[in-house]
Amino acid sequence: MFFLGILVTGTLLQLYVFQRATSASFLTQQLFRNLFIAAGVILWTCLVMARTVGVNIASPLFYGVDLVGMDWLGVLLLLSVSFLAVDVCTGFGFFLRPMLPGLRTAALITGAALSVIAIVQGMRPPVIHRYDIHLPDLPRPMDGTVIVAVSDLHLGVLIGTGWLSARVAQILNQHPDMVVLLGDTFDGNTYPRGDLLAVFKRITAPLGVWAVPGNHDMYGDWERNRALLTKAGVNVLDDRWAKVCPGFVIAGVEDLTIASRLNRDKEAIPKALSGHPPETTVLLSHTPWHAKAAADAGVSLMLSAHTHGGQIWPFGYLVRLRYPMLEGLYKAGHMPVIVCRGTGTWGPRMRLWQRGEILRITLHSQ
Repeated sequence: MFFLGILVTGTLLQLYVFQRATSASFLTQQLFRNLFIAAGVILWTCLVMARTVGVNIASPLFYGVDLVGMDWLGVLLLLSVSFLAVDVCTGFGFFLRPMLPGLRTAALITGAALSVIAIVQGMRPPVIHRYDIHLPDLPRPMDGTVIVAVSDLHLGVLIGTGWLSARVAQILNQHPDMVVLLGDTFDGNTYPRGDLLAVFKRITAPLGVWAVPGNHDMYGDWERNRALLTKAGVNVLDDRWAKVCPGFVIAGVEDLTIASRLNRDKEAIPKALSGHPPETTVLLSHTPWHAKAAADAGVSLMLSAHTHGGQIWPFGYLVRLRYPMLEGLYKAGHMPVIVCRGTGTWGPRMRLWQRGEILRITLHSQ
């Protein structure tokens, strides 16, 4: 049903874009119009294949098909926004009729330019985003503890072991005391080609490597994904807590979007924290929901992800309606909440305007 929704959305966007684009100045000639429509048919076919056949096959051929198809979806979004801006200004063509061909040509060029920028940004390595967090209850021996957090890797057809290996190097260059994976490590059932286990085994830290599941992890074979992480030495937390060292606890919940469909999302955080000692507690939750409940339960710091920061502008405005904590640092009462905008990408390998990120969080006692 999810993939069907993507295909329907992509098809509707393409019909809208092409209806508007064919009235652009340089597409009034039949030859150019035919070439434009032929290219659109090929790209739409790639999108269909990417979301049906290619989504479960990790191969060089389907990497190309999936990359083109999903990036085309992102391009359609940006072209639609550009044409919609013209439609709003012209009353959907009722006003300024003589100027429509020129305005729609400008919209086509603008959407294409934004798409190029988004593709370049999406393929660039993530930035390191640094936070200094002061926790009054942090044991003094842990002052200066560094947590490195990554999220939304979406390992699969489009993002593989070579990309992950480069991210591991970035992580280790930060000399972390603890590493946390904030969910959506995997993108469904398809593993990328290469020795994924060997790459994960390279991630080490004195206070351990910890992970929680995201919604895309659950869409695939989560038991298989969990087994791979566990074999690599990653401690998976789903609705439980663990004592890392004296005075310091880490806890994790199952993905709250999945839990909400079963009407148990409000129970997840109390379940995960049940019986935890009144010590510094860091909560990992893929979805940035119920932060106040976490603060009321004694959590010192909450780390989340899932939103991708909207990934492609202006989609973030819609995402914020459902996830008010979109990206960056927030406060829920006394408790800091940091939402990672994602280390990788989902769907289109595109980002507009901000690159992916890796969080480097330094804890300080007061």
